[in-house]
Amino acid sequence: MTLPRRQGAAAAAVATVLLSLTLVVSGTVLGASPAQAASYPSWDDVQAARSSESAKASEVSRIQGLLDQLASDATTAQAEAERLGAEFEQAQADADAGAAKLAELQSQADEKAAVADASEQRAGQVSAQLARTGGGNVSSQLVGDTEQADDLLYRLGAMSKLTEQTDGIRQQAVNDRNVAQSLSDQAKVASDALVKLQGAAQVSMDEAQAASDAAAAAVAAQQENESRLQGQLAVLQDQSLQTEADYATGVEVARQAEEARKAAAAAEAARQAEALRQQRAAAAAAAAARPSTPSAPAPAPSTGGGSSGGGGASTGSGWVRPSAGYMSSGYGMRVNPVTGVYRMHDGIDLAPGCNSPIYAATSGTVSFAGLTGGYGNYIQISHGGGVSTAYGHIVNGGIKVSRGQSVVAGQLIALVGSTGNSTGCHLHFETRVGGASTNPVPFMSARGVRL
Repeated sequence: MTLPRRQGAAAAAVATVLLSLTLVVSGTVLGASPAQAASYPSWDDVQAARSSESAKASEVSRIQGLLDQLASDATTAQAEAERLGAEFEQAQADADAGAAKLAELQSQADEKAAVADASEQRAGQVSAQLARTGGGNVSSQLVGDTEQADDLLYRLGAMSKLTEQTDGIRQQAVNDRNVAQSLSDQAKVASDALVKLQGAAQVSMDEAQAASDAAAAAVAAQQENESRLQGQLAVLQDQSLQTEADYATGVEVARQAEEARKAAAAAEAARQAEALRQQRAAAAAAAAARPSTPSAPAPAPSTGGGSSGGGGASTGSGWVRPSAGYMSSGYGMRVNPVTGVYRMHDGIDLAPGCNSPIYAATSGTVSFAGLTGGYGNYIQISHGGGVSTAYGHIVNGGIKVSRGQSVVAGQLIALVGSTGNSTGCHLHFETRVGGASTNPVPFMSARGVRL
């Protein structure tokens, strides 16, 4: 897929640094051979540069430039990710507002349509009654039967009043139908606008995801290469053999640290997989052992940890509580504690403590995992059928999944943090149907999970 131009700039910046790192300078710039995946100034290059002051100065300048470029690219990519993340959040908020407007207009249109139906029914009933009571030739009756003239005149006056009332009822029915049609037309316009808003939100989400990925790559490049380049810089600026030894030791320590990190990540993934397997086996065993006789009392619905219990516990419905902690803020209009703006809070806040685990509420596919605006580090998971869940304010470095990854209910996906517009560590949790937010409390309750 071709990346949008504005996010492509961040990716291109990262590529520039990586390309620069493949060049070895020893008085002149030499191209890396095809066999080299990434080539930095080697120890031989550093030693050679130390042989003359001019070569050393050139190498120092070159390495310092690489360090500065790494830092600059990481900062630029991060800023671009934050900007596009904020645009994504605003586009999603606009789509939510459009969905709310459509729902209100549709409700009003349905209500007025029902009123118009009732008005038309009343008008039809009155017309039928008028036809039944107004039969015969009143004029001939007035001439031919003088004794009943007063009665007939009374009837004629009553019929005239009834006719006026019927006309009024008919006009009211027409007016009600016109209002209903107008509201229906407005709802259609709002529906078309919502489609565009949701499309814009999707585009913004894709752009924000690409920018977030580019920022992560830039930061990774900086972290991976900075210590090595700093070591080489120190060697060039210090003539002592101890510095050379420290440099070699530092490279080895960095290598061992990276191997340890990878081993720890693999062990954690294996641990999570084993825990999930045991959890499913226990749930299956419990289901098999549960009495099936009609007189046996049904088990109480799981609370998913209750108002302050742990998250991730199986409920039998395929849905779990996304984290532990009490609910610190509910769904609906409120004053934003950071901005002071009165606006919609499209989810609920759970406060289990910093770095607490965040679990996938049910199985699905990660549709976004990266940096946004007010929600900070943010994950969105699509569960099919237009249903999705979202998780915000994740701690920096705490996102454990990537876009396109399949997850299962109860799987660790992130750690609680306080990124974005946040006054303290908590999980912002959203449930969405058809792209529009809905109150997570009744939504999850209907699936056996108490928030």
